[in-house]
Amino acid sequence: MVVPPGRYPVVDLRAVAQNIYVMAFTAPAIAGKIRAGQFLNIRVGEGCDPLLRRPFSAYFVEDDRVEIIFNIVGRGTAALAQTPRGAMLDVLGPLGVPYHLEENDFDTGVLIAGGLGIAPMPLATRALRAGGKKIVTILGGRSSGQVLTEHLENVHVATDDGSRGFHGTVVDLAEKLLAEKSSAHPKLFACGPTAMLRAVAALALRLNLPCEVSLEGAMACGIGICQGCPVELVGSEKKYALMCKDGPTFDVRSIRL
Repeated sequence: MVVPPGRYPVVDLRAVAQNIYVMAFTAPAIAGKIRAGQFLNIRVGEGCDPLLRRPFSAYFVEDDRVEIIFNIVGRGTAALAQTPRGAMLDVLGPLGVPYHLEENDFDTGVLIAGGLGIAPMPLATRALRAGGKKIVTILGGRSSGQVLTEHLENVHVATDDGSRGFHGTVVDLAEKLLAEKSSAHPKLFACGPTAMLRAVAALALRLNLPCEVSLEGAMACGIGICQGCPVELVGSEKKYALMCKDGPTFDVRSIRL
């Protein structure tokens, strides 16, 4: 059930890397309900379109404290990065379909994140741990300064410039690790740029592994009213799903990336 829009106090805002911030707010109505892969639609500061919210994956939850992670890409996130502690944040959520992390058809959750695709992975890690699953985490970034590892387990890193870990893409590293067959009955859970997700999907299909991806995109209303976030389906009588309502997590065999 969607929690009605609420206003919640900002309790922390910190820079965790170049141009990357973590914001925390106190929201007991959200904290007890949100799951890995779901998102929050937030109305950001003055000077931005007052009718449009920005979607942010839930990053971490502890007690009544909810965290999101973001980088500055435009006026909305620039305004968000200037939010003072104590300000009231206008939030709608939790929204969307979470990852299916509690199912019994896999033994190892392989978490693959590119850039800020790390956002749902701390909550995914917690859920997998609670379910007794093994965890392999594979992170990718342009350089070492763009890779964050807090709240994660068994982390392997790939960087485009070779400044940390494997020199190459996160998908190249994932393929290498999966080829070693050290993960028993793996299922892939990925989040990141569309090009990366497309490569992860191709890898999963080639290796015949189950895989869910969390899509990134504009989800203005967050509840399916505006019809502004279509996702093309395959093997379905319906031609399109909505990213906000039917996703943002999808089985890669069900969509066309």
